[in-house]
Amino acid sequence: MQLVAGVDSSTQSCKVVIRDAGSGALIRQGSARHPSGTEIDPEHWWTALQQAIEEAGGLEDVSAISVAGQQHGMVCLDADGAVVRPALLWNDTRSAGAARQLVEEFGAEYWARTLGTIPVASLTATKLLWLATAEPENAARTAAVCLPHDWLSWRLAGFGPGSGAEGLAALRTDRSDASGTGYWSPSTGEYLPEVLERTLGHVPVLPKVLAPLEVGQLTSSGMLIGPGCGDNAGAGLGVNATLGTVVISVGTSGTVFTVSDQPTGDRSGLVAGFADATGSYLPLACTLNASRVLDATAALLKVDLPQLSQLALTAPAGAEGLSLIPYFEGERTPNLPDATGSLHGLTLENFTAQNLARAAFEGIICSLADGLKALTDLGVLAERIVLVGGAARSVALQEISASVLGLPVSVPEPGEYVADGAARQAAGVLSGVLPLWPTNEALLATSEPDSRVLRQYRQAASGY
Repeated sequence: MQLVAGVDSSTQSCKVVIRDAGSGALIRQGSARHPSGTEIDPEHWWTALQQAIEEAGGLEDVSAISVAGQQHGMVCLDADGAVVRPALLWNDTRSAGAARQLVEEFGAEYWARTLGTIPVASLTATKLLWLATAEPENAARTAAVCLPHDWLSWRLAGFGPGSGAEGLAALRTDRSDASGTGYWSPSTGEYLPEVLERTLGHVPVLPKVLAPLEVGQLTSSGMLIGPGCGDNAGAGLGVNATLGTVVISVGTSGTVFTVSDQPTGDRSGLVAGFADATGSYLPLACTLNASRVLDATAALLKVDLPQLSQLALTAPAGAEGLSLIPYFEGERTPNLPDATGSLHGLTLENFTAQNLARAAFEGIICSLADGLKALTDLGVLAERIVLVGGAARSVALQEISASVLGLPVSVPEPGEYVADGAARQAAGVLSGVLPLWPTNEALLATSEPDSRVLRQYRQAASGY
């Protein structure tokens, strides 16, 4: 039996799963927390990865490993391979002005054609422009730029501070994560030097973009390191997403994505035209606000998350006219980085704990429903929904999703699907063929879309 490891280095934590390469059976696993915040020293990721590996029983018997990671994070390295400054994460919105500037200068048509994505504050390119403007000395010191999963794979291969030019040349990435930088084109498979010149002020060393299932590097023990991927592409691998499958992930952020056989370009900016980890494409709509809205609501009501779910299910659909717009941390879809959340339709009669709990769930799901509509408006096929992420275990989220979205909704058994997808990629690197591992999904009842809930939400959100 050959074993493979998959890593999910997310915003909040690092998870490691070790699975049988042939059957996909889970052998063991481990996890460790990351510090909070929208910028972080990457060394914390490395420390958490070592802790999670140790909790998972080590890698001595593992033949291949792949790392999936949070997209867009800006990791700048100097000529020696040392980190220049703490990495700006995807949810750091200080580059919102830079994003607007890039759209104005290059034009939406350029971005839709070359990138498939209109720049927003999350993209790495916008963070590089912020860096060049706010911290020009750090920009000048930046000899290479990579992403969180690239950096961790690079460290697993034995590189790091002191690696010099040889180490920088050994940086590797994959097409799914490269497609979220703002300076790599999914349609051409090439970097965009004109974007780098305009943002950072020079073209740095960039990771080689590996083909699906291509070996990236080896560890000192000879373990294969796969190309890795962005977290959403990892989740797609983890649930065996194919054409027509819409994956909705409700974690720190909310994402709606599907597999497409053609690249997409949305001039409105609602849909990001990413690549996936198999050679296809992954059009995606992302919201900044998801599970933490539920956490905040539960804290306000002094209940835990299961109790919040129970409260929500005791309220009627539409929460008796109460709508929560969940833009607590700004928003990406729609692109409103400076927005705040709000409650609409308050009356003395409907201002109850039950309705507030229901409005929190409905606000998140209606926001994701707008993302799904943006995908289907581009002609993307949507036949069924797979609901994943930490909040997907909530009965309220499941039931309200089925009624609001109006498509068959299935929920896989609880698991680490991003890490599982990375492990599945590692198994493919090992054998040369991506395996089809079984997933256990429970099909929820399908309902007609609740147009009243969506109409009420969209009317409340129309003022932004």
